Amino acid sequence: MATANSMLEVRDLHAYYGKSHILHGVEMRVGEGEIVALLGRNGVGRSTLAKAIMGLVRCEGQILLRGEEVRGLRTFEVAHRGVGYVPENRDIFPTLTVRQNLMLGEKRNRSGQRRRKKPRWQFDDMYRMFPRLKEREDTPAGLLSGGEQQMLTLCRTLMGDPDLIIIDEPTEGLAPLVVAQVGEYLKTLKARGISVLLVEQKQAIALDISQRVYVMGHGQIVFEGTPQQLKADARVRQEWLEV
Repeated sequence: MATANSMLEVRDLHAYYGKSHILHGVEMRVGEGEIVALLGRNGVGRSTLAKAIMGLVRCEGQILLRGEEVRGLRTFEVAHRGVGYVPENRDIFPTLTVRQNLMLGEKRNRSGQRRRKKPRWQFDDMYRMFPRLKEREDTPAGLLSGGEQQMLTLCRTLMGDPDLIIIDEPTEGLAPLVVAQVGEYLKTLKARGISVLLVEQKQAIALDISQRVYVMGHGQIVFEGTPQQLKADARVRQEWLEV
């Protein structure tokens, strides 16, 4: 049985790259409309967990979305069940314009047609959050700055109208002003009832916007609690987070 009001539950999850055993019995959950941060140093398995949820790596255990098992589904099938994924490498289509990239994110039915139901997010919503994208609407995405490409990737994922969005290192390599914009974007998602699993290395932004925090070390969850509890736990921060 799934925990009440859970959007996502991961139970005893093990993941592998070839013969390498990366995740060792991970347990975690994301509630309805909740922002959960997943912290940890590079190489501990955070991105592998995100990819496992999306069906991109071989894994064992349970991955429940609203109580239904999704482990073993193909990536597009997981996406059709309402999960959006923003990978660390951004994955824009460089020769297509900003608007064309956003159009590719729109959710479609099985026949490839746009859904008749009005989506939660429109082009105007994207442009209000990130006005720079409106200014660059007809520009090939490959000509955008790194910050603009990150904005575009975040918005393209939202155009798929997800109920849960998994975001891997959204502030990596971004200027402080853009980092602040990403933080406001994440708060907007929560205000609209979208659940967020935020994989992040910067403690400041993660602790500022999340309701709960997990810390990962050596492919396992080594801490679960509120941002306040993590701030008060110097041992966990020193052993698993600080360089």
